[in-house]
Amino acid sequence: MELSASHVNLKPLNLKLFLVWPLLISIFVSHGVGFECPVATTSRFDCCPEQIKTQEICEKRGCCWNPVKDSRAPDCFYPTDYATYSTTEVDVTKYGYRAMLSRQTTTYYSKDIMQLQMDVLFETDSRLHFKIFDPANARFEVPIETPKFTTKSSSPAYDVRFGMKPFSFLVKRNLTQRVLFDTSASTFIFSDQFIEISTFLPSKYLYGLGEHLNPLLLDLNWQTKTLWSRDVGPKEDVNLYSSQPFYMVMEGDGNAHGVLLLNSNAMDVVLQPTPALTYRTIGGILDFYIFLGPSPTEVIQQYTDVIGRPFMPPYWSLGFHLCRYGYHSANKTFDVVEKMRAAKIPQDVQWNDIDSMDRFLDFTVDQQSFAELPTMIENLHQHGQHYVIMLDPAISSTQPKGTYAPFDDGLVDNVFVKNITGQLLRAKVWPGEAVFPDFTNPITHKWWLKQTAKFHEYIKFDGIWNDMNEPSNFGIGSLDGCPFNSTYENPPYLPAVLGGSLISKTICMTAQQNWSMHYNVHSLYGYTETIATHNALAQIRNKRPFVLSRSTFVGSGKYTAHWTGDILSTWKHMYYTVPAILNFNLFGVPMVGADICGFEDNTTEQLCQRWQQLGAFYPFSRNHNSLHSKDQDPTVFSEAMQASTRKALLIRYSLLPYLYTLFHKANRHGYTVARPLFFEFPKDTTTYSIDRQFLWGEALMITPVLEENALSVDAYFPDDVWYDFYTGGKVKTGHVQLPAPMDVINLHVRGGYVIPMQNPALTTTASRTNKFALMVAMSSNLTANGALFWDDGDTIDTFEKNLIIAMKFKAENGTITSQVMHDGYPEATSMVLGSVQVLGVPSKPSTVTANGKLVQFTYNSNMVLNITDMSLPMNKEFSITWT
Repeated sequence: MELSASHVNLKPLNLKLFLVWPLLISIFVSHGVGFECPVATTSRFDCCPEQIKTQEICEKRGCCWNPVKDSRAPDCFYPTDYATYSTTEVDVTKYGYRAMLSRQTTTYYSKDIMQLQMDVLFETDSRLHFKIFDPANARFEVPIETPKFTTKSSSPAYDVRFGMKPFSFLVKRNLTQRVLFDTSASTFIFSDQFIEISTFLPSKYLYGLGEHLNPLLLDLNWQTKTLWSRDVGPKEDVNLYSSQPFYMVMEGDGNAHGVLLLNSNAMDVVLQPTPALTYRTIGGILDFYIFLGPSPTEVIQQYTDVIGRPFMPPYWSLGFHLCRYGYHSANKTFDVVEKMRAAKIPQDVQWNDIDSMDRFLDFTVDQQSFAELPTMIENLHQHGQHYVIMLDPAISSTQPKGTYAPFDDGLVDNVFVKNITGQLLRAKVWPGEAVFPDFTNPITHKWWLKQTAKFHEYIKFDGIWNDMNEPSNFGIGSLDGCPFNSTYENPPYLPAVLGGSLISKTICMTAQQNWSMHYNVHSLYGYTETIATHNALAQIRNKRPFVLSRSTFVGSGKYTAHWTGDILSTWKHMYYTVPAILNFNLFGVPMVGADICGFEDNTTEQLCQRWQQLGAFYPFSRNHNSLHSKDQDPTVFSEAMQASTRKALLIRYSLLPYLYTLFHKANRHGYTVARPLFFEFPKDTTTYSIDRQFLWGEALMITPVLEENALSVDAYFPDDVWYDFYTGGKVKTGHVQLPAPMDVINLHVRGGYVIPMQNPALTTTASRTNKFALMVAMSSNLTANGALFWDDGDTIDTFEKNLIIAMKFKAENGTITSQVMHDGYPEATSMVLGSVQVLGVPSKPSTVTANGKLVQFTYNSNMVLNITDMSLPMNKEFSITWT
């Protein structure tokens, strides 16, 4: 029961209630009355999460056994009065509250931690942070940099409540009184290698918890999302390359909140239709952040305040990239580049996979087949194009002494991961027997920089691709075996990891790294490697780094882009790339894409044509496929398919100023780049499940064809003004079936926005010299607003150095004006506005003037005003008026 009072007692020993301005904390107690098993099926919480479940095991645990046919609900579940922790003390601290938790009985897992401490920190008005840990013994905590704060929030958007006996913790939104997090859902267990805590969810609209192959809106029908970085071609219902323990909930009333569990150990997150979820992690501590939003965009801004803002990509990386495993030679690679040029299909970046290496050794080039690689790269640079190499983490350990510096230097610098006995941990990967750099060690970063810099003297690469960094192992654990009698190799609870073992396709859990044993830091491997790679590139080139990583963790977006791995060339996998791109924008990794046309198996022309159209609107746009698949670059297909791809990519290139501005907003303010419709229309519940359409920023809707043989596509237009990108005509709102000829991807512009554009070219180097354009989409009240961020696209920290130009655009009362907000870009005088297209002009003007001078224009029946043949300096404020 819950009691009330109006006075503070700092050390409640049994049953107290106290009020501390401005936060109401209620402390309440419930009384167990015996073995309480009448629990609704949807409200059952699993008491026997292991693979083997029997009535005998269940009842020995003091739990209820009641199998239900045709249901995924657990047969063995906790009674409502299952023994757990009690809250024995709550103190006011400088930043919030400190609670002491105690339990009197042990659980069914060994090494229960009987006394716990809970620190509750009111970091900002919209961010609550709380940690539950063992006060007597230090445990592993994820060592990513998080914000330092010096004062407690004075006007929090939340209340918190503690339950006394049993312990529970509740977080409530003040404005709506909606409960966001409530651990009274089930029991709480904190043992050495099994930590379980549950919470009710305020709605069924749950997103995030990556990386998995699933729709955007998660299924709460007894689904388990396992987080543990794993090398595997993406499949449904298995843990994939990244571990992203963050989720967002739409609360059903337009409000949203997010929750991060900052824990890198293997974990299951069980979703059930109560609605509720249960965390089961096998190490570390419980380190939670709750972000109150209330809008979805604000949730991600608050989240990236903690984990780090996304990196600002070099402008060239927003162009089209081309790669495959299996070019076989530098000459064949260059043949593809020349074919793309001849076909006049935009391409900015050429890549090579591991076949360019000498015997798959990092920092080498195959001198038989790729001796011409430096010449090819020089040609790319002469044509304003760029080149990206691959670096896997595994370093060959079997080359003759003195012949392979990466290994020899690494031995001297002591940078490699060790096994439990202190010897080099050896595994088998692409180069054969190999060892793994320990990127949690600062010395390793210096060694990585040295090797990368030396290689750059020969191969003038512009970016680096970190693959196989889960880390991947072709075997299990180690060539010398792992100590399988260790509970770290065989923990008492095994999350539902693919392969049935933590060491499946990776290294031993007892392997020793600088931060901790691999058991604790496995899913941080790719994260730490990309930090080393990002920093190395910045020092070597003295330009903005571009890194692509397969494995990511919380905060990776600060250093790297991501792609969705070895997906199949199927229509279903093409669809799955859309929720994947949207999820990684939620995770703070907006520079994300998928292998256009698929990686494994052979694509078809129709599939590849539709995928090239979709891929033109991935934030990171790259066509890539595998060794045994047939060529799938655009030039191998029909003229019609090439024309379709050319058209889609030229549209992308014309929109790059808008896309670049979105990345600036992500980098400075934590906005998403590609986003779900519900981000812009959070009160429209129809948008909550839409993942076959998406937005670039606020203003551009993309509706790809994702079904074979389809020549139309179903779209949903939320309540606003929308215009066809191609014709400028208005479209009605609601559910609409759109025609989708083979050469068209449907694009629509939202009224009320100004989209900066630029005349496209075949490379970003060339397009950046062209005239700019504006697409002005008028709202229902005939206004529009937009912005442009611009710099040289390559220099590090241009914003901090004020080497930028930033401007705002505004349309109202028949006039478009610009306002220059920052003017430090040295080349701003070369920026010229050549044309403006205004959508939704009610009647044909008689005259149009730019800065007071008459200019040419046309007007058509779709109420589109086209203003052309201008040359307005964009570093000067301008005014364009129609009357």
